[in-house]
Amino acid sequence: MKITHIKDVEKFFEVIDECQGKVELVTSEGDRLNLKSKLSQFISLTNIFNPNGEVKQEIPEIELVAYDPADVEKLINFMMMG
Repeated sequence: MKITHIKDVEKFFEVIDECQGKVELVTSEGDRLNLKSKLSQFISLTNIFNPNGEVKQEIPEIELVAYDPADVEKLINFMMMG
């Protein structure tokens, strides 16, 4: 599933942490990072920073794979409610 315009990155990772199953970030190269891992969260956060060190106002688009249907519902609720 593609998620667009994530404005509250902290809340996004809180939702990920609440997920029961595996949630993966699909990179532009097709690699999959397990977002339940704090290291993978850190790596994905590095893409949120501009080269000059400023934080982007939002994540424009990411692709996720969630394996648990309840987790998919949580992520959809996050997209709808913010």
